[in-house]
Amino acid sequence: MNGFLADLIVGVHVAYVAYVVVGLLLILIGWALGWKWVRNIWFRLTHLAAIGYVVYEEIMEIRCPLSIWEEHFRALAGQPTTGETFLGRMLHSLIFYDAPPIVFTIGYLSFGTLVLLTFLFCRPRWPTRAHVSGNPAKCG
Repeated sequence: MNGFLADLIVGVHVAYVAYVVVGLLLILIGWALGWKWVRNIWFRLTHLAAIGYVVYEEIMEIRCPLSIWEEHFRALAGQPTTGETFLGRMLHSLIFYDAPPIVFTIGYLSFGTLVLLTFLFCRPRWPTRAHVSGNPAKCG
């Protein structure tokens, strides 16, 4: 059971990274193509918060809680903490790389800056009053 929980946590970790990376790509593409949904305030706020938390962790030198929990459950399962199940190895290979720490610091800070810039230049929009009241025909 603990090995399953560890794999589940690394799966959530991969989904988190994918949300940030793919989300930014979709925002950039949607901005260029005029997709209205990429300006959805809730999507944009959660996207900014997701990378903002990663940047905060990096600046404050905090280990990611998902990594800590995964390692904890792997240790309880008697597994090495690097994801030794098939699923664990596969998912780890998607988001974990062997590089000097400065590479990750620069990457996280650069990515966070890019997300913040898209937030400023491709501004999210609050729902209009007509949309909130249930009359989407008046939305523009």
